[in-house]
Amino acid sequence: MAKKPNAAFMKELTPSDKLAEVVGAKPLPRTEVVKKLWAYIKKNNLQDKKNKRNINADEKLKAVFGGKSVVNMFEMTKLVSKHLS
Repeated sequence: MAKKPNAAFMKELTPSDKLAEVVGAKPLPRTEVVKKLWAYIKKNNLQDKKNKRNINADEKLKAVFGGKSVVNMFEMTKLVSKHLS
């Protein structure tokens, strides 16, 4: 029997204006938002070289991360949640 995906997990959420600058404005499931964030982080070399768990925010990400210039992966997920509705 195939496992049914968690509906809440797949629910499309609308990014805030600040988050939309990074992941785009159209509604996306949380999983896609995180995927796009990582693509952005890798494309712009924002992952800390020494501590891979940390993300060094650029101006766009700083707006999403509540003004913090460095956040870890787990904190990132929590901060991004505030920008999804």
